[in-house]
Amino acid sequence: MNILNFVHAFFSDSAHWHGYDGIPTRLTEHIRYSLQALVLAALIGLPVGLVTGHYGRGGNALALIATASRALPTFGLLVLAVTWLGFGLTPVMIPLVVLAVPPILVTTYEAVRSVDPAPVDAARGMGMSEPRILFQVELPVALRLIFGGLRSAAVQIVSTATIAAYVGLGGLGRYIIDGLYQRDYEKVVGGASLVVAMALTTLALFWAVARFAVSPGVRRGG
Repeated sequence: MNILNFVHAFFSDSAHWHGYDGIPTRLTEHIRYSLQALVLAALIGLPVGLVTGHYGRGGNALALIATASRALPTFGLLVLAVTWLGFGLTPVMIPLVVLAVPPILVTTYEAVRSVDPAPVDAARGMGMSEPRILFQVELPVALRLIFGGLRSAAVQIVSTATIAAYVGLGGLGRYIIDGLYQRDYEKVVGGASLVVAMALTTLALFWAVARFAVSPGVRRGG
């Protein structure tokens, strides 16, 4: 039985569309975990990246932190978090946030640093305060690249949030973990297909949001 047959069998089985283990329920759980992790990562990465990028300080430290964070094994970090905090959502959020902060932080820093200094100097000459320069001059220009960092982080989170199933939570990883345990490869392939589809949907959503939020002039300039 090939992969396409497994996919067809999984999605054509009405039992997979109802109840606590149905696709709508597991998909909703996966989206909730992913959104929570992305919001937490953005709350950490965006402010630090904007401030350090505006003042042009800490670039080497950010690169070091990002490299160290990417080197951490996600599953190993999950195991340590569970050992320390016990089972629950918090141990899952820790590795997901650690995974997502570096692309947001580094991309935001580089996006602000890449803004043409001429309008920034002109704004200072007009007497604008530093926060106004950051949010009214630099941020609109840097927004396209910042969305790129958020998009990268979101896709990584969506693809990795399957680890929630390892600690007894839900999400699409439940199909993969349970399917492997039960040797139900139809369920494994179906769950993996849903994760891939959700990652591609995330890419499309961020592309659409960026098209709406980023100034047309900045898009053409990019």
